[in-house]
Amino acid sequence: MALQLAEFSKEIAQLVDRVAPSIVVVHGRRHIPSSGVHWRKNLIVTVEHALRRDEDIAVIDSNGQTHQATLVGRDPGTDIALLKVEELSAPEVNPGGDAASKVGDVSLVVGRSPNSGPNVSVGILSAVSGPWRTWRGGQLDLYIRLGAEVFPGSSGGAVIDFQGRVVGIATSVLSRVAGLAIPTLTINRVVDLLLSRGSVPRPYLGVGLQTIPIPASFREKFDISGDAGMMVLSVEAGSSADKAGILVGDILLSIDDKNVEEMDDLQSYLAADMIGKRVEARVIRGGEAQHVAILVGERGGSKK
Repeated sequence: MALQLAEFSKEIAQLVDRVAPSIVVVHGRRHIPSSGVHWRKNLIVTVEHALRRDEDIAVIDSNGQTHQATLVGRDPGTDIALLKVEELSAPEVNPGGDAASKVGDVSLVVGRSPNSGPNVSVGILSAVSGPWRTWRGGQLDLYIRLGAEVFPGSSGGAVIDFQGRVVGIATSVLSRVAGLAIPTLTINRVVDLLLSRGSVPRPYLGVGLQTIPIPASFREKFDISGDAGMMVLSVEAGSSADKAGILVGDILLSIDDKNVEEMDDLQSYLAADMIGKRVEARVIRGGEAQHVAILVGERGGSKK
């Protein structure tokens, strides 16, 4: 048993030695810095929530050298931020472990502290499932819940499996249950968008909504399969919904025949590839059912 534990300990130390040179310290807020990963040549991936400013961001590499970083872009929905650092000598990581991740796999969270250097926690992947929408409105390609602790300052550090492959980066803000790994599939997708556009497109209708129950008489009259709809509480002037004629007081029942009973239903259907496309909304207005065509706009972009 002692020999097995010694071998296990040795393997962990070797894995940390392998990945630690690729982990950096990111100073993007007061007090506690975050960690970051040298993802591609001169590009650092870190967590968006730890960047409280867009300028004056410093990165400290494994050799203790300080570099000024430029913010390429950030995506609050997936908690990913991308930084560019010129002439970074740290090696790039080996991403690609998330697709093979299974519940019970042993994993490490490797961060970096400006004082103590690499910091590590060990645990198992306590849950792995399919695509998952965050409370911030982003889409993770996989839901990977960590059993390993995410220490203060370790958010943005690498989550690696026992083959040394990077499963993702650790975040402590996307779940109230435990730390998560933002998977490599998501990171690569978001990094490509940030490099090409500077932001991640988000579909936008421009309405404030609240779930309300649908009376049985209305469900029977209008052949409504769901138990609830969403009442329109506000309509942003000039937005897609405004131009389509959506009114405060309308009750939204469905989008393209997909029931809309809560905000997650709407967000799950309105993916980024829906921007610029027309959707058909079914609403109850003045006691009658109507169909309204809406051209989906983009959050932060021009409203169509």
